[in-house]
Amino acid sequence: MNRRKVAVVVGTRPEVIKMAPVVFALRESKELEPVLLSTGQHREMLDQALAAFDLKPDFDLGLMQPGQTLPGLTARAIEAVTKFIDEQKPDAILVQGDTSTVLAAAMAAFFADVPVGHIEAGLRTGNMRSPFPEEMNRRLTSPLAKWHFCPTDGSKDNLVREAIAECDCYVTGNTVVDSLLWIRDKQESAGVDAADVAKRLGISNDFAQKYFNLKSAISTDEVSDFVLVTGHRRESFGGGFERMCEAINDLTKRHPGVGVLYPVHLNPKVQEPVNRILGDNPAVELCSPAGYEDFVWLMNQAKFILSDSGGVQEEAPSLGKPVLVMRETTERPEGVEAGTCRLVGTDPDKILSEAAVLLDDADEYARRSALKNPYGDGTAARKIVATLEASLGKVES
Repeated sequence: MNRRKVAVVVGTRPEVIKMAPVVFALRESKELEPVLLSTGQHREMLDQALAAFDLKPDFDLGLMQPGQTLPGLTARAIEAVTKFIDEQKPDAILVQGDTSTVLAAAMAAFFADVPVGHIEAGLRTGNMRSPFPEEMNRRLTSPLAKWHFCPTDGSKDNLVREAIAECDCYVTGNTVVDSLLWIRDKQESAGVDAADVAKRLGISNDFAQKYFNLKSAISTDEVSDFVLVTGHRRESFGGGFERMCEAINDLTKRHPGVGVLYPVHLNPKVQEPVNRILGDNPAVELCSPAGYEDFVWLMNQAKFILSDSGGVQEEAPSLGKPVLVMRETTERPEGVEAGTCRLVGTDPDKILSEAAVLLDDADEYARRSALKNPYGDGTAARKIVATLEASLGKVES
């Protein structure tokens, strides 16, 4: 029996991280064959993530251009994915999340009458401008998809309210948990040299000596606490980032024993305020963006995480790490409802008060660290592939 060809489309680092388990599960299928297609929407960070999982695209469209605009990228992606479909004739296309790659690939597939599976479907903030353009991308992708792989019951309910057929929605958990547990187990088996992590990221020896355990990647009993920060959202450009940085400065003043580690996103609109406001703070270490394996290690070592990232909200609970979410809204309310995440926006007072709880109240920190991750148990990819195996035979080719 010929295996049905399933194109797995990625364009950014988060897509690679969340699609890698799906590629692995498809490789094990006797009925389906994965074809990994990269649009190259974000070049350097995408390549780092591919390397972490020892993946190489079967086809790379190489669409990234200096100073690219969202309309230009989207138009080029639609045309390039359309050409790929014409030449390779996949039986189905899988997209993940809410990037410009996702919407463009889904549109190209729809035009070509190729069925689309949307992984991480049904996330909503209710505000089309927040996050931008992600909320628009995922909302427009939903009516184009045949299979909707939802991380939670709540995301499925969102789709049903939008008149997506309930029988086309499958609650699988989030594949990011699959990836996180795979990397964590790999690190625990092989061991991680903290000094190597520091060297790769350009972290100073002083910071590493104080906040990393340079003899072991597992025990942190003899090192000081540090807070891990990530920030890159467009809606925070300008005043939002300045307030976040000011809050971080104040945090280090109020808690002088605590360090802050911030792998800074490459976008100049992030680099400028972060370096200007935090660059001279000796308690703050600004370093290069971390590859996925190093970032998982950093999350596992941190006291808690201050972030505007969607993926971090899903990943950190599996490591027992609370997250303070520097956004006004979140499409991942399950983490807030479970208590693993707290929305603090870019308000310095909220950031500082919630950070103080995690740093000063040991009982509350222990309670929130022990909460169950609402985003799954690490079996999402296998559930997705099982659904495709059961239904692809019914799809007209």
